[in-house]
Amino acid sequence: MTKFLIQRLVQLIIVLFLISLIVFGLIHVAGDPVALMMPIGSTQEEIEIFRESLGLNKPFLVQYWIFFQNMLQDDFGQSFRYNSAALPIVLERLPATFELAFASMIVATIISVPLGIWSATRRNSFLDLFITGGSVLGKAMPNFWLGIMLILLFSVSFQIFPVSGRGSIEHLILPAVTLGTAVAATMTRLIRSSMLEVLNQDYVRTAKSKGLRDFFVIYKHAFRNTLIPVITIIALQVSTLVSGALITETVFAWPGLGQLIVQAVNGRDMAIVQAAVFVVATIVVLINLITDLLYRVIDPRIKFK
Repeated sequence: MTKFLIQRLVQLIIVLFLISLIVFGLIHVAGDPVALMMPIGSTQEEIEIFRESLGLNKPFLVQYWIFFQNMLQDDFGQSFRYNSAALPIVLERLPATFELAFASMIVATIISVPLGIWSATRRNSFLDLFITGGSVLGKAMPNFWLGIMLILLFSVSFQIFPVSGRGSIEHLILPAVTLGTAVAATMTRLIRSSMLEVLNQDYVRTAKSKGLRDFFVIYKHAFRNTLIPVITIIALQVSTLVSGALITETVFAWPGLGQLIVQAVNGRDMAIVQAAVFVVATIVVLINLITDLLYRVIDPRIKFK
């Protein structure tokens, strides 16, 4: 276990180093950073002075080394829009994104677990076909369209929930449902397929032959053994929720990391973009590490080498 943890931590450091290189390189691939940040109509002299002040007149590897050294000191540069250090601004938005991601995962779990089990235990029935079809529809439905429809229905027509912003539980419901729907669709289909495989195992048939109640057989024996793939997909979806909430946060004006990234890209605030992308990548890597450790907790038979 200790050896495995050390190996994963070493891999984590290597991955984060590569991510820092990619993040820095993508800014240059997108075009001249100075030209992106300078206002339209700037003279060539002003551009060169600004380039020299940022150290962008140096070779690429020298620029990256300076960026990497600053990054180790939690310095991703100054935000031109906020006239402040970029990293604290990004970290300030994280709680709102975590709140939305957590609420969305609760919505997705409440929807997907019972639907996936019902679909598997009633295979090829009308209910199974209805749930499967609904899962495909939920996965194919664009988040921005669903969000707008929910706003028109529950905020404009019935005036039950606020249109946008963050403050109370009412503000959280519509964006959480919007973001959780696609996740629920994916999880429902996975739970169904995993349950179908487990329900055909000998130990499940043995439990049924002993006269155990269906509820006990399904939830105690069958569902517990589907948790490994379910935990995997939940971890992947949490990463998606944290990193992919750009559209939902923009539609609902939710003041999270996704909205900040959209504003930074539109405002050519490259320091914010670099800091935000690196923070999101770090979160994703850590979630994957925690997921690997959870496997052993769920199933002690799993051995780490």
